[in-house]
Amino acid sequence: MFALIDCNNFYASCERAFNPALIGKPIAVLSNNDGCVIARSDEAKPFVPMGASAHKYEAIFKQHNIHVFSSNYALYGDISQRVMRIIENYSPHVEIYSIDEAFVHFSGYQNYDLNVYCQKLKKEVFKNLGMPISIGVAPTKALAKIANKIAKKFKNHTQEVYVIDTEEKRIKALKWTKIDAVWGIGSRIAARLKLQNVNYAYAFTQLPKTYVQKEFSIVGLRLYKDLCGEPTLQLDVIKNKKAIATTRSLKFISNDWELVKERVSTFAITCAEKLRAQNSVANVVYVFIKTNKNRPYLKQYANSIAINIPYATDSSLVISEYAIKALQHIFKPNYYYKKLGVIVMGITSNTHRQLNLFCGGDAKHITLMKAMDAMNKKYDDAIRLGSQDLGKKWKMKQERLSPCYTTNWNDILIVK
Repeated sequence: MFALIDCNNFYASCERAFNPALIGKPIAVLSNNDGCVIARSDEAKPFVPMGASAHKYEAIFKQHNIHVFSSNYALYGDISQRVMRIIENYSPHVEIYSIDEAFVHFSGYQNYDLNVYCQKLKKEVFKNLGMPISIGVAPTKALAKIANKIAKKFKNHTQEVYVIDTEEKRIKALKWTKIDAVWGIGSRIAARLKLQNVNYAYAFTQLPKTYVQKEFSIVGLRLYKDLCGEPTLQLDVIKNKKAIATTRSLKFISNDWELVKERVSTFAITCAEKLRAQNSVANVVYVFIKTNKNRPYLKQYANSIAINIPYATDSSLVISEYAIKALQHIFKPNYYYKKLGVIVMGITSNTHRQLNLFCGGDAKHITLMKAMDAMNKKYDDAIRLGSQDLGKKWKMKQERLSPCYTTNWNDILIVK
């Protein structure tokens, strides 16, 4: 049996966990730089659509007393890790699907009452973290997704845990689920199916298997089998990324070489840190720069370049050095730049480095990077390279940011 565990209104629930006065109140959480709404509590959904521009909805926020927060990714990420650690105590087979969702494979749990078992898990997560979750259990991942929706929709009856463990429940669930609400069926495929009078998931499972394979390829056939109760979608094994990117827009357009160089160096160092986090190395650095296309009265320019590093590395010093060399080839001083980015490619495991006969990385860098990572994790990015701005930390616009609570000593709650 598979389970889909989903944290309810995750971002809003994280804010409520440390501020109980927000319970029952409408909450909206904004995207990077406080641009648009990316999360809403149930109370806010009738008034604010997903993706709503924050500045256009200021009057709505005030009219309905909606509590608005900047995205607090440090807090959300830490709470997510804590939820996942509790889940892993209930099964060793866990696939983290997103920051607020995880699939669990209950292999060898035939003698367990999974409804009781999952209710226990739900209560432990709420007791320890104040995080409400819903759980759907079924023989396949696609059915578990549907079971989770049923658990949420009929929470008074299900107590937010629903198990599809009989053929009768499977058919009933499929007849309840609209075709465009099925996991893996996008709007285009749903439109094609509706032309065939397939409006609900059950009707999709009644189509001939050969027709599904012909019209929707092997991916559609796997989903079809999953909905029929035949597991074809297994837990995914976490794979390292084939390319790592760090891109940002400047707060203000600029033609200052020193500022642009500092940003590119910082982005390269961030890419190197991500490489080390997944135990990888890279030997290609790609850098791009762009002017602001929304200012047509200014001269427009965009360019990019990829440079090979002679040997695979995860050293911040080396990757930053080559990123700056790349920037020197494409930077033109008479243009005002808005967006910059660094991408590292040619990624391999750090245990299988391709050596260069004539040059290689400084072995001291490995120890140095480990020490820097440990210090920066403990002291909030206290150590930086000389190519970075030592006196200023570049941050997103977060005018409504709540305290970090669990990741910053200065933000820990004080109980009086």
